[in-house]
Amino acid sequence: MENKQLKKVLVVNGPNLGRLGVRQPDVYGSENFETLCERCEKWGANLGLKVEVRQTDDEAQMVHWMHEAADTHTPVVMNPAAFTHYSYALADAAHMVLDAGVPLMEVHISNPAARDAFRKISVISPVATGTITGMGLYGYKLALEAVAYLI
Repeated sequence: MENKQLKKVLVVNGPNLGRLGVRQPDVYGSENFETLCERCEKWGANLGLKVEVRQTDDEAQMVHWMHEAADTHTPVVMNPAAFTHYSYALADAAHMVLDAGVPLMEVHISNPAARDAFRKISVISPVATGTITGMGLYGYKLALEAVAYLI
């Protein structure tokens, strides 16, 4: 049997997503961040991907993670959370991932277009390879499947 190295994929999550299961369970579900991590790793492994899940409430940290992904040609699944609506710095950094020749999938647990008016704007969507919204945690599985297909 050939020992094939798994392709690394970075799954990054923005502000307040570390509070899954506690923050607005009617919107974001009752499952916690640890469950999201476990599922992403399992889903990724089933697709031949080595998934590393990260979360931060710090915009600069997310930008640095995009730089890291661009420099190492690592595909990204990103839930930018509140950064979605205003972070041009993150959008510019996300564009660098695409410039590196790897996909960047934007994912949202809820459907931002069906929520508050300010949530209808995404500065990330125009630079993302694709966007998946409103599918709960399952949206991450769909995003990982898209990455596996694209690479």
